Amino acid sequence: MKDAFTEIQAAFKATGKPDIRVVYGSSGNFTTQIMNGAPFNLFISADEKFPLELYKNGKTVDAGKVYAIGRIVFIAKNSSGMVLGKDRAQLANAITKANKIAIAKPELAPYGRAAIEFMKAEGLWDLAKDKLVYGDNIGAATMFVATGAADIGFTALSLAQLPEVAKQTNYVLVNDKLYEPIMQRMVLIKGAPQEAIDLYRFMQSAKAREILVKYGYGAPL
Repeated sequence: MKDAFTEIQAAFKATGKPDIRVVYGSSGNFTTQIMNGAPFNLFISADEKFPLELYKNGKTVDAGKVYAIGRIVFIAKNSSGMVLGKDRAQLANAITKANKIAIAKPELAPYGRAAIEFMKAEGLWDLAKDKLVYGDNIGAATMFVATGAADIGFTALSLAQLPEVAKQTNYVLVNDKLYEPIMQRMVLIKGAPQEAIDLYRFMQSAKAREILVKYGYGAPL
């Protein structure tokens, strides 16, 4: 999301709006911070669970809006020699050969939860579970593979497409019917200033959606 949002932020500023301070991290950690009174105004999450948790606890203006739909991919370091494929036999072969498999921490990151859902649904969990290494967020898990700290892993399509990742790795999309859709929701925190409200509205614009699609996200209906 960082690269996509950097471009969205620039497009937002180009409309005459002021600079905004952006902090990146895991959705779960931010939820804990906001629950404890951290001074955030707009929470742009990588899932729905955490924003809706804040809403149920009275921290947000309303239930917010879905701004994007994420997809997970199976990724391998080029130098690992792993041959990736979409069918179960090819995935199982790669998992069997791997020493370490990177995913984001499922308790903090929706892409980690989706990876586990997929592996269980595809019957790969028993092959993979003892080889897993966990990144605090999806970016960290991706870097485990890109740097060779893990042979293979699961990441977001949006990250796999980034030039600095793509030149070191290869990926295949996995069957998105085998994990819950990663609906990415944003919410305004109560007391948010006008600049945050303006950005919230801009995130729903055609321009923002165009940027998100370019970076590998699905657009909500």
